[in-house]
Amino acid sequence: MSTTVRELLTAAKAAAIDYPLQEALRYRWSPRAFADRPVEPETLRQLVEAARWAPSAGNGQPWSFMIAPREDTAEFARLLAVLNERNQTWARGAAVLLLVIAAVRRPDGKEHRLALYEVGLAVENLVIEGMTHGVFAHQMAGFNAAAARQAFDIPDGQEPVVAMALGYPGDPEALPGDLRARELAPRTRKPLADFVFRGRVGQPSPLVADHDDAVS
Repeated sequence: MSTTVRELLTAAKAAAIDYPLQEALRYRWSPRAFADRPVEPETLRQLVEAARWAPSAGNGQPWSFMIAPREDTAEFARLLAVLNERNQTWARGAAVLLLVIAAVRRPDGKEHRLALYEVGLAVENLVIEGMTHGVFAHQMAGFNAAAARQAFDIPDGQEPVVAMALGYPGDPEALPGDLRARELAPRTRKPLADFVFRGRVGQPSPLVADHDDAVS
């Protein structure tokens, strides 16, 4: 797939924003078609470095990542095997697979109530850092958590949260028809007034109720 086509596809998936955003946020989306191109180890190190500097309560950092570049064929196959069959059909083309794990209990055994929230912050850091390198992420709930726990010897008190595929965007024509259509479909989101409230849940804040200054 040529750079020009890749750029056109990425531009087509740009968020239809109401207000200006940084490019890494506006152009972030979740491809299923990936180019046959590895992600350099130095780039991967930068992505996990970004995750390392996410905020967490008491600096607890309750996240960890199993990471498997496609060149590490045994680990890549092991991680691919815990995905559901539908996700395996396209994720096998990714440059890198990851499994994100949350420490849901603290070292003293107490529940870590904010663990999933904080892991989400670390993942978003990783995803946005990836965008600055042209590396896109597709996050997947569709995997077998029990199989992942066994395959990667995940201890009690830690939970596999999400799987991820990373890579440079590829040609949607390589996907089956239904997935190809989803790959090319425009991205949508709820309007701001549906989730930014004042006074009570469901009552839109005046901050977002008036869109006169929105981006056209």
